[in-house]
Amino acid sequence: MAITAPAVAAPSRNQRRPSLLTRVSTSVVYLTERVLPDPYVFALLLTFITATLAFTLTPARSASTIGLAWYNGVFNILTFAFQMVLVLVTGYALASSPSVHRALQKLAAIPKTPRNAVSLTIVIGMIASWVNWGFGLVIAGLLAREIAKRVRLDFGWLVAAAYTGFVISTEGLSGSIALSQATPGSALNLVEKVTGHGLPLRLTVFTAFNLAPVIVLLIVLPIIFRYTEPTQDDSVYVDPERLKNEDQQRIAVEKTGTLGAWLDRAWILTGLLVALGAIALAAHWQSGFSIDLNTVILIFLLLGLVFHLRPIAYVGAIKNAARVTGPLILQYPLYGGIMGIMTATGLAGVISKWFLAISSARSLPFWTYISSLIITLFVPSGGGHWAVQGPFVLPAAKELHASMAGTTMAVAMGESVANMLQPFFALPILAIAGIGMRRMMGYMVITFVVAFTAFGLSLLLLLPMG
Repeated sequence: MAITAPAVAAPSRNQRRPSLLTRVSTSVVYLTERVLPDPYVFALLLTFITATLAFTLTPARSASTIGLAWYNGVFNILTFAFQMVLVLVTGYALASSPSVHRALQKLAAIPKTPRNAVSLTIVIGMIASWVNWGFGLVIAGLLAREIAKRVRLDFGWLVAAAYTGFVISTEGLSGSIALSQATPGSALNLVEKVTGHGLPLRLTVFTAFNLAPVIVLLIVLPIIFRYTEPTQDDSVYVDPERLKNEDQQRIAVEKTGTLGAWLDRAWILTGLLVALGAIALAAHWQSGFSIDLNTVILIFLLLGLVFHLRPIAYVGAIKNAARVTGPLILQYPLYGGIMGIMTATGLAGVISKWFLAISSARSLPFWTYISSLIITLFVPSGGGHWAVQGPFVLPAAKELHASMAGTTMAVAMGESVANMLQPFFALPILAIAGIGMRRMMGYMVITFVVAFTAFGLSLLLLLPMG
Protein backbone atom coordinates (compact mmCIF):
# COMPACT_ATOMS: atom_id res chain seq x y z
CA MET A 1 0.00 0.00 0.00
CA ALA A 2 1.08 3.54 -0.63
CA ILE A 3 2.00 5.86 2.18
CA THR A 4 -0.20 8.95 2.13
CA ALA A 5 1.30 11.50 -0.22
CA PRO A 6 1.17 15.13 0.89
CA ALA A 7 -0.81 17.20 -1.55
CA VAL A 8 0.22 20.62 -2.77
CA ALA A 9 -2.66 23.10 -2.90
CA ALA A 10 -2.84 25.66 -5.65
CA PRO A 11 -2.70 29.26 -4.39
CA SER A 12 -6.16 30.68 -3.86
CA ARG A 13 -6.66 34.14 -5.34
CA ASN A 14 -10.12 34.72 -4.00
CA GLN A 15 -12.83 33.23 -1.83
CA ARG A 16 -15.89 32.03 -3.71
CA ARG A 17 -19.29 30.96 -2.45
CA PRO A 18 -19.40 27.13 -2.23
CA SER A 19 -21.08 25.55 -5.25
CA LEU A 20 -24.12 23.30 -5.03
CA LEU A 21 -21.86 20.30 -5.64
CA THR A 22 -19.64 21.34 -2.72
CA ARG A 23 -22.63 21.71 -0.39
CA VAL A 24 -24.01 18.32 -1.39
CA SER A 25 -20.57 16.78 -0.96
CA THR A 26 -20.27 18.24 2.55
CA SER A 27 -23.61 16.72 3.55
CA VAL A 28 -22.71 13.29 2.21
CA VAL A 29 -19.31 13.32 3.91
CA TYR A 30 -20.97 14.30 7.19
CA LEU A 31 -23.39 11.38 6.88
CA THR A 32 -20.85 8.71 6.00
CA GLU A 33 -17.94 9.80 8.18
CA ARG A 34 -19.59 11.28 11.28
CA VAL A 35 -23.07 9.83 11.64
CA LEU A 36 -22.71 6.26 10.35
CA PRO A 37 -20.62 3.88 12.46
CA ASP A 38 -18.18 1.31 11.13
CA PRO A 39 -19.81 -1.40 8.92
CA TYR A 40 -18.92 -4.00 11.56
CA VAL A 41 -20.96 -2.09 14.13
CA PHE A 42 -23.84 -1.99 11.64
CA ALA A 43 -23.60 -5.75 11.31
CA LEU A 44 -23.86 -6.05 15.09
CA LEU A 45 -26.85 -3.71 15.26
CA LEU A 46 -28.56 -5.51 12.39
CA THR A 47 -28.02 -8.83 14.16
CA PHE A 48 -29.76 -7.61 17.30
CA ILE A 49 -32.57 -5.95 15.31
CA THR A 50 -33.15 -9.17 13.34
CA ALA A 51 -33.23 -11.26 16.51
CA THR A 52 -35.71 -8.84 18.11
CA LEU A 53 -37.99 -8.89 15.06
CA ALA A 54 -37.89 -12.69 14.96
CA PHE A 55 -38.83 -12.82 18.64
CA THR A 56 -41.77 -10.42 18.23
CA LEU A 57 -43.12 -11.25 14.76
CA THR A 58 -42.69 -15.02 14.40
CA PRO A 59 -43.65 -18.14 16.38
CA ALA A 60 -39.97 -18.59 17.32
CA ARG A 61 -40.36 -16.79 20.64
CA SER A 62 -37.49 -18.42 22.48
CA ALA A 63 -33.92 -17.27 22.84
CA SER A 64 -32.63 -20.82 22.29
CA THR A 65 -34.41 -21.17 18.92
CA ILE A 66 -33.10 -17.84 17.68
CA GLY A 67 -29.63 -18.51 19.07
CA LEU A 68 -29.42 -21.89 17.31
CA ALA A 69 -30.61 -20.33 14.03
CA TRP A 70 -27.89 -17.68 14.37
CA TYR A 71 -25.24 -20.32 15.18
CA ASN A 72 -26.09 -22.43 12.14
CA GLY A 73 -26.10 -19.39 9.89
CA VAL A 74 -22.67 -18.24 11.07
CA PHE A 75 -20.98 -21.50 10.20
CA ASN A 76 -22.98 -22.27 7.06
CA ILE A 77 -21.63 -19.16 5.35
CA LEU A 78 -17.92 -19.74 6.04
CA THR A 79 -17.21 -21.46 2.71
CA PHE A 80 -18.77 -18.62 0.78
CA ALA A 81 -16.98 -16.04 2.94
CA PHE A 82 -13.59 -17.55 2.14
CA GLN A 83 -14.51 -17.74 -1.55
CA MET A 84 -15.20 -14.01 -1.57
CA VAL A 85 -11.91 -13.27 0.19
CA LEU A 86 -10.13 -15.27 -2.52
CA VAL A 87 -11.96 -13.36 -5.27
CA LEU A 88 -10.55 -10.14 -3.84
CA VAL A 89 -6.99 -11.26 -3.12
CA THR A 90 -6.46 -13.11 -6.43
CA GLY A 91 -7.71 -10.12 -8.41
CA TYR A 92 -5.64 -7.77 -6.27
CA ALA A 93 -2.49 -9.87 -6.71
CA LEU A 94 -2.92 -9.99 -10.48
CA ALA A 95 -3.38 -6.24 -10.71
CA SER A 96 -0.16 -5.59 -8.78
CA SER A 97 2.04 -7.78 -11.00
CA PRO A 98 5.01 -6.13 -12.78
CA SER A 99 3.61 -6.85 -16.25
CA VAL A 100 0.28 -5.24 -15.46
CA HIS A 101 2.07 -2.28 -13.86
CA ARG A 102 4.15 -1.72 -16.99
CA ALA A 103 0.97 -1.82 -19.07
CA LEU A 104 -0.55 0.83 -16.77
CA GLN A 105 2.49 3.02 -17.25
CA LYS A 106 2.00 2.87 -21.02
CA LEU A 107 -1.69 3.70 -20.65
CA ALA A 108 -0.91 6.60 -18.34
CA ALA A 109 1.35 8.12 -20.99
CA ILE A 110 -1.52 8.37 -23.51
CA PRO A 111 -3.61 11.29 -22.16
CA LYS A 112 -2.07 14.74 -22.36
CA THR A 113 -4.89 16.78 -20.80
CA PRO A 114 -6.74 16.45 -17.45
CA ARG A 115 -10.08 15.69 -19.09
CA ASN A 116 -8.67 12.96 -21.30
CA ALA A 117 -6.89 11.49 -18.29
CA VAL A 118 -10.11 11.32 -16.28
CA SER A 119 -12.08 9.77 -19.14
CA LEU A 120 -9.42 7.11 -19.70
CA THR A 121 -9.31 6.29 -15.98
CA ILE A 122 -13.06 5.71 -15.86
CA VAL A 123 -13.08 3.48 -18.92
CA ILE A 124 -10.18 1.32 -17.72
CA GLY A 125 -11.58 1.14 -14.20
CA MET A 126 -15.03 0.09 -15.42
CA ILE A 127 -13.74 -2.62 -17.74
CA ALA A 128 -11.41 -4.02 -15.08
CA SER A 129 -14.10 -3.93 -12.36
CA TRP A 130 -16.58 -5.74 -14.60
CA VAL A 131 -14.04 -8.54 -15.05
CA ASN A 132 -13.11 -8.75 -11.35
CA TRP A 133 -14.01 -6.23 -8.68
CA GLY A 134 -10.78 -6.69 -6.70
CA PHE A 135 -8.75 -6.41 -9.89
CA GLY A 136 -10.63 -3.27 -10.89
CA LEU A 137 -10.10 -1.47 -7.59
CA VAL A 138 -6.34 -1.99 -7.71
CA ILE A 139 -5.96 -1.29 -11.44
CA ALA A 140 -7.85 1.99 -11.14
CA GLY A 141 -5.88 3.12 -8.09
CA LEU A 142 -2.52 2.32 -9.65
CA LEU A 143 -3.50 3.97 -12.94
CA ALA A 144 -4.51 7.14 -11.08
CA ARG A 145 -1.08 7.27 -9.44
CA GLU A 146 0.71 6.80 -12.76
CA ILE A 147 -1.38 9.49 -14.46
CA ALA A 148 -0.76 11.95 -11.61
CA LYS A 149 2.99 11.59 -12.24
CA ARG A 150 2.50 12.83 -15.80
CA VAL A 151 -0.56 15.12 -15.94
CA ARG A 152 -1.19 18.07 -13.61
CA LEU A 153 -4.79 17.80 -12.40
CA ASP A 154 -6.86 17.77 -9.23
CA PHE A 155 -6.01 14.45 -7.57
CA GLY A 156 -9.38 14.05 -5.81
CA TRP A 157 -11.17 14.40 -9.15
CA LEU A 158 -8.89 11.76 -10.68
CA VAL A 159 -9.31 9.29 -7.81
CA ALA A 160 -13.10 9.79 -7.94
CA ALA A 161 -12.92 8.82 -11.61
CA ALA A 162 -10.94 5.74 -10.63
CA TYR A 163 -13.54 4.64 -8.07
CA THR A 164 -16.37 5.41 -10.49
CA GLY A 165 -15.31 2.34 -12.47
CA PHE A 166 -16.48 0.21 -9.53
CA VAL A 167 -20.09 1.17 -10.26
CA ILE A 168 -20.55 -1.83 -12.58
CA SER A 169 -18.61 -4.38 -10.49
CA THR A 170 -21.58 -6.35 -9.14
CA GLU A 171 -23.04 -6.65 -12.64
CA GLY A 172 -19.86 -8.32 -13.92
CA LEU A 173 -18.13 -11.68 -13.94
CA SER A 174 -17.12 -11.60 -10.27
CA GLY A 175 -20.29 -10.19 -8.76
CA SER A 176 -20.91 -12.29 -5.65
CA ILE A 177 -24.70 -12.26 -5.97
CA ALA A 178 -24.82 -13.45 -9.59
CA LEU A 179 -21.97 -15.93 -9.12
CA SER A 180 -23.46 -17.52 -6.02
CA GLN A 181 -26.74 -18.15 -7.88
CA ALA A 182 -24.71 -19.87 -10.62
CA THR A 183 -22.85 -22.09 -8.12
CA PRO A 184 -24.82 -25.28 -7.30
CA GLY A 185 -24.93 -26.03 -3.60
CA SER A 186 -23.56 -22.62 -2.55
CA ALA A 187 -24.75 -21.47 0.87
CA LEU A 188 -25.96 -18.26 -0.78
CA ASN A 189 -27.59 -19.84 -3.83
CA LEU A 190 -30.94 -18.73 -2.48
CA VAL A 191 -32.66 -19.00 -5.85
CA GLU A 192 -31.83 -22.72 -5.86
CA LYS A 193 -33.29 -23.08 -2.37
CA VAL A 194 -36.51 -21.29 -3.34
CA THR A 195 -37.06 -22.72 -6.83
CA GLY A 196 -34.96 -25.90 -6.96
CA HIS A 197 -32.62 -24.55 -9.63
CA GLY A 198 -29.95 -21.86 -9.87
CA LEU A 199 -29.40 -19.06 -12.35
CA PRO A 200 -26.54 -19.38 -14.85
CA LEU A 201 -24.79 -16.16 -15.80
CA ARG A 202 -26.54 -16.09 -19.18
CA LEU A 203 -29.76 -15.32 -17.28
CA THR A 204 -28.25 -12.64 -15.03
CA VAL A 205 -24.99 -11.04 -16.19
CA PHE A 206 -25.39 -11.67 -19.93
CA THR A 207 -28.87 -10.21 -20.37
CA ALA A 208 -30.10 -7.08 -22.11
CA PHE A 209 -31.49 -5.55 -18.91
CA ASN A 210 -28.06 -5.90 -17.27
CA LEU A 211 -25.70 -5.18 -20.17
CA ALA A 212 -27.61 -2.18 -21.56
CA PRO A 213 -27.14 0.09 -18.50
CA VAL A 214 -23.54 -1.11 -18.16
CA ILE A 215 -22.79 -0.02 -21.74
CA VAL A 216 -24.66 3.27 -21.27
CA LEU A 217 -22.61 4.08 -18.17
CA LEU A 218 -19.40 3.11 -19.94
CA ILE A 219 -20.18 5.78 -22.54
CA VAL A 220 -21.91 8.47 -20.48
CA LEU A 221 -19.83 8.68 -17.30
CA PRO A 222 -16.48 9.41 -19.02
CA ILE A 223 -18.20 12.25 -20.88
CA ILE A 224 -20.00 13.73 -17.86
CA PHE A 225 -16.85 13.70 -15.72
CA ARG A 226 -15.04 15.83 -18.30
CA TYR A 227 -17.37 18.70 -17.45
CA THR A 228 -16.91 18.45 -13.68
CA GLU A 229 -13.26 19.55 -13.75
CA PRO A 230 -12.61 21.84 -10.78
CA THR A 231 -11.17 25.30 -11.25
CA GLN A 232 -7.51 25.92 -10.59
CA ASP A 233 -8.36 27.73 -7.35
CA ASP A 234 -10.30 24.69 -6.10
CA SER A 235 -7.78 22.07 -7.24
CA VAL A 236 -5.33 20.16 -5.07
CA TYR A 237 -2.32 18.69 -6.84
CA VAL A 238 -0.21 15.78 -5.72
CA ASP A 239 3.59 15.99 -5.85
CA PRO A 240 4.71 13.68 -8.72
CA GLU A 241 8.19 13.23 -7.22
CA ARG A 242 6.73 12.01 -3.95
CA LEU A 243 4.69 9.38 -5.81
CA LYS A 244 7.79 8.24 -7.67
CA ASN A 245 9.79 7.97 -4.46
CA GLU A 246 7.07 5.94 -2.76
CA ASP A 247 6.90 3.48 -5.65
CA GLN A 248 10.66 2.98 -5.52
CA GLN A 249 10.47 2.21 -1.80
CA ARG A 250 8.15 -0.73 -2.49
CA ILE A 251 10.89 -2.74 -4.17
CA ALA A 252 12.18 -5.22 -1.56
CA VAL A 253 15.68 -6.67 -1.47
CA GLU A 254 15.56 -10.45 -1.86
CA LYS A 255 17.93 -12.89 -0.21
CA THR A 256 20.23 -14.86 -2.51
CA GLY A 257 22.85 -17.57 -2.33
CA THR A 258 20.89 -20.29 -0.48
CA LEU A 259 18.84 -23.29 -1.56
CA GLY A 260 15.75 -21.78 0.05
CA ALA A 261 16.24 -18.53 -1.84
CA TRP A 262 16.62 -20.45 -5.11
CA LEU A 263 13.40 -22.39 -4.47
CA ASP A 264 11.61 -19.14 -3.60
CA ARG A 265 12.39 -17.89 -7.11
CA ALA A 266 12.01 -21.21 -8.97
CA TRP A 267 9.60 -20.40 -11.79
CA ILE A 268 9.30 -24.11 -12.63
CA LEU A 269 7.26 -24.64 -9.46
CA THR A 270 4.83 -21.96 -10.58
CA GLY A 271 4.69 -23.54 -14.04
CA LEU A 272 3.79 -26.94 -12.62
CA LEU A 273 1.00 -25.48 -10.47
CA VAL A 274 -0.38 -23.50 -13.41
CA ALA A 275 -0.36 -26.66 -15.55
CA LEU A 276 -2.24 -28.55 -12.84
CA GLY A 277 -4.81 -25.78 -12.59
CA ALA A 278 -5.29 -25.67 -16.36
CA ILE A 279 -5.85 -29.44 -16.42
CA ALA A 280 -8.39 -29.10 -13.62
CA LEU A 281 -10.31 -26.39 -15.51
CA ALA A 282 -10.32 -28.44 -18.71
CA ALA A 283 -11.67 -31.47 -16.84
CA HIS A 284 -14.29 -29.36 -15.08
CA TRP A 285 -15.52 -27.94 -18.39
CA GLN A 286 -15.72 -31.29 -20.21
CA SER A 287 -19.39 -31.57 -19.30
CA GLY A 288 -20.11 -28.01 -20.43
CA PHE A 289 -18.60 -24.54 -20.07
CA SER A 290 -19.84 -22.60 -17.05
CA ILE A 291 -18.58 -19.83 -14.79
CA ASP A 292 -19.08 -19.90 -11.04
CA LEU A 293 -17.26 -18.68 -7.95
CA ASN A 294 -14.71 -21.49 -7.94
CA THR A 295 -13.76 -21.14 -11.61
CA VAL A 296 -13.39 -17.37 -11.30
CA ILE A 297 -11.07 -17.80 -8.32
CA LEU A 298 -8.99 -20.44 -10.08
CA ILE A 299 -8.68 -18.41 -13.30
CA PHE A 300 -7.42 -15.35 -11.44
CA LEU A 301 -5.12 -17.46 -9.31
CA LEU A 302 -3.53 -18.99 -12.41
CA LEU A 303 -3.23 -15.62 -14.17
CA GLY A 304 -1.64 -14.08 -11.10
CA LEU A 305 0.87 -16.93 -10.84
CA VAL A 306 1.81 -16.53 -14.50
CA PHE A 307 2.22 -12.75 -14.27
CA HIS A 308 4.32 -12.89 -11.09
CA LEU A 309 6.13 -16.09 -12.17
CA ARG A 310 8.34 -16.49 -9.09
CA PRO A 311 6.62 -18.13 -6.07
CA ILE A 312 8.01 -15.61 -3.59
CA ALA A 313 6.77 -12.70 -5.71
CA TYR A 314 3.23 -14.07 -5.69
CA VAL A 315 3.39 -14.66 -1.95
CA GLY A 316 4.33 -11.01 -1.49
CA ALA A 317 1.43 -9.89 -3.67
CA ILE A 318 -1.02 -12.03 -1.68
CA LYS A 319 0.30 -10.61 1.60
CA ASN A 320 -0.37 -7.08 0.37
CA ALA A 321 -3.82 -8.08 -0.85
CA ALA A 322 -4.72 -9.77 2.44
CA ARG A 323 -4.39 -6.46 4.29
CA VAL A 324 -7.71 -5.24 2.91
CA THR A 325 -9.69 -8.44 3.65
CA GLY A 326 -9.97 -8.02 7.41
CA PRO A 327 -13.40 -6.35 7.40
CA LEU A 328 -14.80 -9.04 5.10
CA ILE A 329 -13.56 -11.86 7.33
CA LEU A 330 -15.09 -10.19 10.37
CA GLN A 331 -18.46 -9.29 8.86
CA TYR A 332 -19.43 -12.29 6.73
CA PRO A 333 -20.09 -14.64 9.68
CA LEU A 334 -22.38 -12.04 11.21
CA TYR A 335 -24.33 -11.72 7.96
CA GLY A 336 -24.58 -15.51 7.83
CA GLY A 337 -26.07 -15.44 11.32
CA ILE A 338 -28.61 -12.83 10.21
CA MET A 339 -29.55 -15.00 7.24
CA GLY A 340 -29.89 -18.00 9.55
CA ILE A 341 -32.28 -16.14 11.86
CA MET A 342 -34.37 -14.81 8.98
CA THR A 343 -34.81 -18.17 7.26
CA ALA A 344 -35.04 -20.57 10.21
CA THR A 345 -37.51 -18.50 12.24
CA GLY A 346 -39.78 -17.55 9.34
CA LEU A 347 -38.96 -13.84 9.58
CA ALA A 348 -38.05 -13.76 5.89
CA GLY A 349 -41.56 -14.96 5.07
CA VAL A 350 -43.12 -12.24 7.21
CA ILE A 351 -41.14 -9.49 5.49
CA SER A 352 -41.84 -10.97 2.05
CA LYS A 353 -45.57 -10.51 2.74
CA TRP A 354 -44.93 -6.80 3.20
CA PHE A 355 -43.37 -6.71 -0.25
CA LEU A 356 -46.30 -8.65 -1.68
CA ALA A 357 -48.65 -5.99 -0.36
CA ILE A 358 -47.01 -3.14 -2.30
CA SER A 359 -45.67 -4.92 -5.38
CA SER A 360 -46.74 -6.57 -8.59
CA ALA A 361 -44.83 -8.97 -10.81
CA ARG A 362 -43.67 -6.00 -12.88
CA SER A 363 -42.78 -3.64 -10.03
CA LEU A 364 -41.16 -6.04 -7.54
CA PRO A 365 -37.65 -5.90 -9.08
CA PHE A 366 -37.74 -2.09 -9.03
CA TRP A 367 -38.84 -1.93 -5.38
CA THR A 368 -36.18 -4.52 -4.61
CA TYR A 369 -33.67 -2.18 -6.26
CA ILE A 370 -34.79 0.78 -4.13
CA SER A 371 -34.60 -1.23 -0.91
CA SER A 372 -31.20 -2.55 -1.95
CA LEU A 373 -29.89 1.02 -2.16
CA ILE A 374 -30.83 1.54 1.47
CA ILE A 375 -29.60 -1.83 2.74
CA THR A 376 -26.19 -1.34 1.10
CA LEU A 377 -25.55 1.72 3.24
CA PHE A 378 -25.81 -0.59 6.26
CA VAL A 379 -24.49 -3.85 4.75
CA PRO A 380 -21.86 -2.88 2.15
CA SER A 381 -20.60 -6.38 1.36
CA GLY A 382 -22.31 -8.06 -1.61
CA GLY A 383 -22.56 -11.54 -0.14
CA GLY A 384 -23.62 -10.27 3.26
CA HIS A 385 -26.13 -7.95 1.62
CA TRP A 386 -27.63 -10.85 -0.33
CA ALA A 387 -27.79 -12.94 2.86
CA VAL A 388 -29.94 -10.22 4.42
CA GLN A 389 -32.16 -9.23 1.48
CA GLY A 390 -32.39 -12.41 -0.60
CA PRO A 391 -34.40 -14.47 1.91
CA PHE A 392 -37.37 -12.09 1.80
CA VAL A 393 -37.40 -10.80 -1.81
CA LEU A 394 -37.11 -14.20 -3.52
CA PRO A 395 -40.18 -15.76 -1.83
CA ALA A 396 -42.09 -12.63 -2.86
CA ALA A 397 -40.85 -13.04 -6.44
CA LYS A 398 -41.98 -16.68 -6.45
CA GLU A 399 -45.40 -15.78 -5.08
CA LEU A 400 -45.93 -13.00 -7.64
CA HIS A 401 -44.36 -14.96 -10.53
CA ALA A 402 -41.91 -12.08 -10.96
CA SER A 403 -38.58 -12.48 -12.69
CA MET A 404 -36.17 -14.33 -10.40
CA ALA A 405 -33.21 -13.12 -12.44
CA GLY A 406 -34.49 -9.56 -12.42
CA THR A 407 -35.15 -9.57 -8.68
CA THR A 408 -31.70 -11.05 -8.04
CA MET A 409 -29.87 -8.54 -10.24
CA ALA A 410 -31.94 -5.69 -8.78
CA VAL A 411 -30.23 -6.39 -5.46
CA ALA A 412 -26.83 -6.37 -7.20
CA MET A 413 -27.61 -3.14 -9.07
CA GLY A 414 -28.73 -1.37 -5.92
CA GLU A 415 -25.55 -2.42 -4.20
CA SER A 416 -23.25 -1.14 -6.94
CA VAL A 417 -25.03 2.22 -7.12
CA ALA A 418 -25.11 2.75 -3.35
CA ASN A 419 -21.41 1.85 -3.12
CA MET A 420 -20.71 5.21 -4.73
CA LEU A 421 -21.81 6.83 -1.45
CA GLN A 422 -20.64 4.05 0.88
CA PRO A 423 -16.90 4.28 1.67
CA PHE A 424 -16.42 0.58 2.51
CA PHE A 425 -15.04 -0.51 -0.87
CA ALA A 426 -13.36 2.83 -1.53
CA LEU A 427 -10.82 2.18 1.22
CA PRO A 428 -8.39 0.08 -0.90
CA ILE A 429 -8.34 2.58 -3.74
CA LEU A 430 -7.91 5.52 -1.35
CA ALA A 431 -5.01 3.75 0.35
CA ILE A 432 -3.31 3.13 -3.01
CA ALA A 433 -3.88 6.71 -4.13
CA GLY A 434 -2.94 8.20 -0.78
CA ILE A 435 -5.84 10.63 -0.19
CA GLY A 436 -8.86 10.91 2.09
CA MET A 437 -12.53 10.31 1.32
CA ARG A 438 -13.42 14.01 1.47
CA ARG A 439 -11.44 14.84 -1.68
CA MET A 440 -13.57 12.60 -3.90
CA MET A 441 -17.03 12.34 -2.32
CA GLY A 442 -18.62 15.25 -4.17
CA TYR A 443 -17.89 13.67 -7.53
CA MET A 444 -19.29 10.32 -6.36
CA VAL A 445 -22.69 11.96 -5.92
CA ILE A 446 -22.69 12.59 -9.68
CA THR A 447 -21.83 8.96 -10.38
CA PHE A 448 -24.58 7.87 -8.00
CA VAL A 449 -27.28 9.94 -9.71
CA VAL A 450 -26.33 8.84 -13.24
CA ALA A 451 -26.03 5.15 -12.31
CA PHE A 452 -29.24 5.22 -10.24
CA THR A 453 -31.13 6.48 -13.29
CA ALA A 454 -29.57 4.01 -15.75
CA PHE A 455 -30.21 0.88 -13.70
CA GLY A 456 -33.64 2.00 -12.52
CA LEU A 457 -34.88 2.65 -16.06
CA SER A 458 -33.50 -0.69 -17.19
CA LEU A 459 -35.47 -2.58 -14.54
CA LEU A 460 -38.64 -0.70 -15.44
CA LEU A 461 -38.33 -0.86 -19.24
CA LEU A 462 -36.08 -3.75 -20.29
CA LEU A 463 -36.76 -6.52 -17.81
CA PRO A 464 -38.84 -9.37 -19.28
CA MET A 465 -41.64 -10.87 -17.21
CA GLY A 466 -41.24 -14.23 -15.45
